[in-house]
Amino acid sequence: MTPAAYAVLDLDAVRHNLAKVRECAPNAKVMAVIKANGYGHGLLRMAEALQQVEAFAVARVDEGMRLRKAGFKNRIAVLEGFTCTEELDELLHYQLDAVVHCPAQLDILQARTEPGACAVWLKIDTGMNRLGFKAAEFNAVYQRLSQCGLVKQPISLMTHFASADDVNDDKTLKQINLFNDTVAGFPGERSLANSPGILGWEQSLSDWVRPGVMLYGISPFAGSTGRQLGLRPVMSLHSRLIAVKPINAGETVGYGGGWICPKSTTLGVVAIGYGDGYPRHAKAGTPVLVNGKRVSLIGRVSMDMMTVDLENQPDAKPGDPVTLWGESLPVEEIAHWADTIPYTLVCGVTQRVQLVEKMAPD
Repeated sequence: MTPAAYAVLDLDAVRHNLAKVRECAPNAKVMAVIKANGYGHGLLRMAEALQQVEAFAVARVDEGMRLRKAGFKNRIAVLEGFTCTEELDELLHYQLDAVVHCPAQLDILQARTEPGACAVWLKIDTGMNRLGFKAAEFNAVYQRLSQCGLVKQPISLMTHFASADDVNDDKTLKQINLFNDTVAGFPGERSLANSPGILGWEQSLSDWVRPGVMLYGISPFAGSTGRQLGLRPVMSLHSRLIAVKPINAGETVGYGGGWICPKSTTLGVVAIGYGDGYPRHAKAGTPVLVNGKRVSLIGRVSMDMMTVDLENQPDAKPGDPVTLWGESLPVEEIAHWADTIPYTLVCGVTQRVQLVEKMAPD
């Protein structure tokens, strides 16, 4: 039986999007970002689909451990690095790369005596003001790492952009220039570009690129869709109608009665809600596909259900298919209606939504 709420994942689209990365950055190695359970698509599933990349990036040590235990041999970088000796032990045991971004990590590394066991990415804060050492600290930190017997040489170097999704903001160019000026003359591979960097800032392309959201077919730029950038969406979210009923003008719908019916129409109840990851704050008017045709969300999204206006679907009936986002209804559009970003939607799909891989054509 088809579950009430399910997501279809097109793994051919993942490989298409990876090809787009390589087209944009033909001379770079690819570190595919599959943190947060592969942006909600499944960590191991995305790793399998992307196994031809040179490396993976995850946020935390336990994510890297899962990949190693599943048998993946690719280089794996842990973007948050380690916070204690125990985590460093796990990094070393599972041969994970450590991103080093704060003095406490330097102290932990220098307390160890094993020779050349830890591959390190030294992170420079060029303006994100989150993780990383300031440019003025770089020389001293680099020297400490160079003298640490545990650290493999040469040290790799990276930074992260704060505003690359806005191609009119020159902050990204300033970050690129600051990074390049800071590391000039030092050995080690470089990595600057995330998805918007790859697509919008050619100056950021270096030895490594770190595509994230673009691998899932989603645009990193406000006001555009992945399709418009030559990408293919990987996830589509689906459910079905479970009730159809008439509603009269003046009646209200849903918790709080915030939506008042302007004229008599037909209401449809869809078996999906914020308990499945659909955004609770999606506004009335948010598009939904019923039988492949657009209808509008009405009333407040509840935990297990939402309601739609079936005025232009008079023949709709319980059991009819509903698409919440996907091929013909970009997730970027739904994010706009919910005053959020598409990252939060795909990452927020909950465990009760069954993930189904799209069957390849015969």
